[in-house]
Amino acid sequence: MASRKGNPVHGWVSLDKPEGLSSSRAVGIVRRVFAAAKAGPGGTLDPLASGILPIALGEATKTVSFAMQGAKTYSFTLSFGVQTTTDDREGSVVATSDARPAADDITAILPCFTGRIQQRPPIFSAIKIDGARAYDIARKAVADGLDTLPELAPRPVEVERLELQDMTEDSASFFVACGKGTYIRSLARDIAIALGSAGHVSRLRRLSVGPFSEVDAISLAFL
Repeated sequence: MASRKGNPVHGWVSLDKPEGLSSSRAVGIVRRVFAAAKAGPGGTLDPLASGILPIALGEATKTVSFAMQGAKTYSFTLSFGVQTTTDDREGSVVATSDARPAADDITAILPCFTGRIQQRPPIFSAIKIDGARAYDIARKAVADGLDTLPELAPRPVEVERLELQDMTEDSASFFVACGKGTYIRSLARDIAIALGSAGHVSRLRRLSVGPFSEVDAISLAFL
């Protein structure tokens, strides 16, 4: 939470965060626009992701934990052929594959990733390990020239719906509805591996968080 001198502005802003902007930067912009004394995000989005980022102002920051418990929906594109350290297009290549699954193959395995499943979060994530952020541990491993990065332990997550929406020769696009703690980057990575290929998230958009959706969102340009 950012708490500084400012106006006693209270409420929520449902921001449609553009790609390329960090969540903390987005919170700072909203706080300055409203000259608010306090602001905080209802969850975070990777800089490469776009979509709904709820931002609490003033007294609303006391309800952030409730907003973060809400279900989330996303659309994402899984690009086949390359797996990366970050499980998105920014990371270094760790595996490649010439395998390109057919739509029927993809549809057939989706039930394996629906319901309560075990998921290994990306090492480049904000999860804390002995007080340190996982991404800081990963960056140090890269800086130290380690051949392999540490891995996080699998954890249970809930995926309510997972649907194939579109396909090209080298990619597949999905809709997913999931609970707290689900990493779409991990989901994409694991789907590709289960299909005998390699893959990463090349596009990610959050469509809703709890009661906040695209219907109510405002753009950064509007702000």
